[in-house]
Amino acid sequence: MLSENYLINLARPLQLLILLFAVVLSIGYFSGIVFVNETTAATTQGVVENYNGNEDNEEADEMKFKKSSHEMLNIIHTHILSMSVIFFTLALLVYGTRCPAKVKNTLMIEPLISVLVTFGGIYLIWIGYDWMSYVVMISGALMSLSFGLSVLLISYTIIGSWQR
Repeated sequence: MLSENYLINLARPLQLLILLFAVVLSIGYFSGIVFVNETTAATTQGVVENYNGNEDNEEADEMKFKKSSHEMLNIIHTHILSMSVIFFTLALLVYGTRCPAKVKNTLMIEPLISVLVTFGGIYLIWIGYDWMSYVVMISGALMSLSFGLSVLLISYTIIGSWQR
């Protein structure tokens, strides 16, 4: 069974593996955020148009069409599965850090809730609840903040253990 703060007691090769995993995962995660910014312009209207199209807007720079049910299932299915694995793995690593229990518990649980809220919200946008774009943006921001803080905490714990 894993004990709290276990990361500092791992052999250095395992710590290096975890640190490299966190770096590579961060590159993948944040390149996905760049993609989201490219497709939505980081606006609520951009989020709505990304899933429901903008054929009615004759002044749009880029024409977008409403996603099909097949496309939506593919987006939601792949993102929920992959992100749940990512955040479960990060939660196991966050558990091994030194930080207050409330912070640790929040970083372990919040992103999984945000995955459900974000992709459930995207589905609701697709079926016509455009106001959910605000919820999606907030939950997506919280998810990304949790991701970044988790990676920093894990990295700080591992690198800090080398100073002892």
